[in-house]
Amino acid sequence: MSESSARTSDTARLYYDDATLARFSAIVTDIANEGRVVYLDRSAFYPTSGGQPHDLGWLAEVPVVDVVDEDERIAHHLAEPLGLPVGAMVVGQIDMGRRIDHMQQHTGQHLLSALLADRYGWPTVSVHFGDVTSTVDVAVDAAMDGSANDVSAEQLAEQLIKQLAEIEARVNTLALDNLDVTISYEDAATASGLRKASDREGVLRIVTIDGLDRSACGGTHVSRTAEIGAILLRRAEKTRGHVRIEFVCGHRAVARARADAELLTRTARPLSAAPQDVPALVEQLQQRVVELEREHKRLTLELAKHEASALWTEAPVDGNGIRRVRVAVAGAVKDAEPLAQQIIARGNCLMLVTNPAMGGVLLASAADVACDAGRELRAALQLVGGRGGGSPRLAQGAVPGDHDDHRRETLNAVARMLGF
Repeated sequence: MSESSARTSDTARLYYDDATLARFSAIVTDIANEGRVVYLDRSAFYPTSGGQPHDLGWLAEVPVVDVVDEDERIAHHLAEPLGLPVGAMVVGQIDMGRRIDHMQQHTGQHLLSALLADRYGWPTVSVHFGDVTSTVDVAVDAAMDGSANDVSAEQLAEQLIKQLAEIEARVNTLALDNLDVTISYEDAATASGLRKASDREGVLRIVTIDGLDRSACGGTHVSRTAEIGAILLRRAEKTRGHVRIEFVCGHRAVARARADAELLTRTARPLSAAPQDVPALVEQLQQRVVELEREHKRLTLELAKHEASALWTEAPVDGNGIRRVRVAVAGAVKDAEPLAQQIIARGNCLMLVTNPAMGGVLLASAADVACDAGRELRAALQLVGGRGGGSPRLAQGAVPGDHDDHRRETLNAVARMLGF
């Protein structure tokens, strides 16, 4: 939704009047970056502006990789030096597949924004055109159809999200009406009926969808709404007080729908299900996962109780009547927390868990033992260059080391400092 306030500049912009111009000739007016940046007296290449991405193509058969708007001039960034001097004539070729795609997305956005504002009372506040999908952010604090004065913005947002299929159907119906899309130039001081007032002075470039929308815009557009093709609203979500709608149009919408269908088919195949049955089946599998996780947690706790009983009974007792249990694990020491909790619950004990492969260490202290696990472990780890800490009952950390033997030696040193 970019704006233009002038028709004349150092680079005449051919795309303003003919978005379908694929090939043109021009004179090189300036060169920079050893011939990799070229300026022309006129150009059909659209530069990144107003949220719309730049064109790609070729200048004198050299690939154009970026097009930058420098106010009065357009900079054409090339993949390699042009190899021609200032004053030479060059032929430019636009990548029309990319151009048409951008035309469909941009005009589709104008049509969608007009529908959202006129039919639902939701004005567009920002637009983003991406290489894969595009988005419009709409304000939802306006009353829907003028009859929702007591409805909160939060409720309106939820309402918009639920009505996405309805909005999609209506915007596609508008596109099929094949309305004229025309370009005109009007003085900013006298231009009227614009969907959004412009703060520019001078001449404005106006893009008009017949009977539906007038917007100041410098982008490339199709000439009739049917050329937009299908308009697919993929999803909507609340964001920063607005609602963001993700959409794709034309050839991109067909490609996206095909990709989505293929993904659904691939998902259904290993489940031995029809694509339409996948959502219900996934819900059933999710519920089953929850049940299995609950059962796994119960069994882990039961196993920890049995292991804790054996380890606590077999642990040596020091002169103060404190049992010290030391265990080496292959996984993360954090996974041993349930076992540690079961052991210290029996009282009069300390537990140390180590993992030489990862350098991890965990210290647990029973409530009736005068040992602050967090403080003691932190102090021991600091002496060997490690880091860690935690609560008085449970703490964990890690030691440095570039191989298992080094970490094992360091962990043994930490264990000795902790009395193990």
